[in-house]
Amino acid sequence: MGLLKEEDKDTLRKAFETLRDPVKLLVFSQQMECMYCRETRQIAEEVAELSDKLSVRVFDFVEHREPVDKYTIRRIPAIVVMRGGKDARDFGIRYYGIPAGYEFTTLIEDILMVSRGDSGLSPASREVLASLKAPLHIQVFISPTCPYCPQMVRLAHQMAFESDLVQADMIEITEFPHLALMYQVQGVPRTVINDTVKIEGAVPESVMMEHIRDLARRQA
Repeated sequence: MGLLKEEDKDTLRKAFETLRDPVKLLVFSQQMECMYCRETRQIAEEVAELSDKLSVRVFDFVEHREPVDKYTIRRIPAIVVMRGGKDARDFGIRYYGIPAGYEFTTLIEDILMVSRGDSGLSPASREVLASLKAPLHIQVFISPTCPYCPQMVRLAHQMAFESDLVQADMIEITEFPHLALMYQVQGVPRTVINDTVKIEGAVPESVMMEHIRDLARRQA
């Protein structure tokens, strides 16, 4: 039985008519599937079936060490959203945990962003990201029932798309409670940048860029 409703599939088919560049979803799971591994894979496969511009490939986290290392996959289930085709490119967009609930919309928005080739960030934000000299690792801790979390995941993924120095991870806390404990997540969304900057709740793009600008100054 499919996870997506037929009316949702029809809506997505319509949205995917605007796709330009091909998009590939890489799913990392394992033979003895983990919590929500099967559902994560199924979501990716059902979405990819809705357009010939979309494709999906599934890797075993244990057996396929080369792609695991290449894409620096740290845990499963995981999804990489990347440009496909002859100009294939990984932008550092990561989902750790099932993109369900409110985060399903984020996955669709990421697909549209990668396909159209535009982060959608403001010129001021693009300027801040262009000034980066050192890598940024952004982790956004979420739960699927949080209506404010997609704003931060989306923003982090836009930043990863815009800059080669940014990797942005969505981390679903019920699947990775040890990470929630490690980073002292008491509410979501909680955004952690390079393990030093911590942002509580959903903030506007301009506020996020102030944090990035300050961090860049300290790293200079």
